[in-house]
Amino acid sequence: MIQKTDFFFEGGSSGVLLIHGLTGTPMEMRLLGKGLNRAGFSVHGMQLAGHCGNVDDLLATGWRDWYASVEQAADAMLEKVDHLFVGGLSMGALLALKLAADRPRQIAGVGVYGATFRYDGWSIPRLARLSFMLPLLKRFGIGRGRSFMEQPPYGIRDERLRAQISSAMLGGDSAAAGLPGNPWYSLAEMYRLAANVRRQLPQVTAPCLVAHASEDDVASVKNAELVLRGVDAPTELLLLDDSYHMITIDRQRRTLIDRSAAFFGRIATGEDALRDAA
Repeated sequence: MIQKTDFFFEGGSSGVLLIHGLTGTPMEMRLLGKGLNRAGFSVHGMQLAGHCGNVDDLLATGWRDWYASVEQAADAMLEKVDHLFVGGLSMGALLALKLAADRPRQIAGVGVYGATFRYDGWSIPRLARLSFMLPLLKRFGIGRGRSFMEQPPYGIRDERLRAQISSAMLGGDSAAAGLPGNPWYSLAEMYRLAANVRRQLPQVTAPCLVAHASEDDVASVKNAELVLRGVDAPTELLLLDDSYHMITIDRQRRTLIDRSAAFFGRIATGEDALRDAA
């Protein structure tokens, strides 16, 4: 049974839509959301379709369903704010980039956090690094019941936090910590999304804050470099040297919050100045 775990923090006329990752939960965006709200932003941490339930709930959806839920959340947010920013973690970063590519007039800026086009970090087992072949297996109906189980350090450098998150995840609390494994078919959908977003990167014209762990255990910095090279937009790179993949909750989350708030704030202030001048 899917549990509702999204959140909304009311703030000013500039809003941020936050998108969690594959098999994840809005909880992984909550600390970032609180920090942005303290900086004056209205924040919605949305819940992707099929998430925060069991594996069957997730397998009943694909990347188009996940993206449709992002669009619905964006439409609702646009009714509340004058400027809309979007930020996503891991696969959520890809969904954020796609939204910016599809809606260049509506998205003022993008937070690209630990973008994952391919699982190629140092902790990924060799077999799992071949997961880009999963769309082909899915096409032939192979491996529906299979999953790649999460591996230590679970994207978290902070050992105490890692113990808390892994305990909840392995204990079956998917609403708090996500699923303990990535179903093959869901990964196949993620790779289809990644291929789509790679083609659309030149259509991203909104400024991008590209934040990535320099020692990301799940997705190497090559994923961030792909964004920096691909978008047709001003970019700012933030490399975090004391965090792993889950940069929104790991040791340098305050740095990420501060840089995100400053980045979005500069854009919103600039737009306000241009509007007032007109």
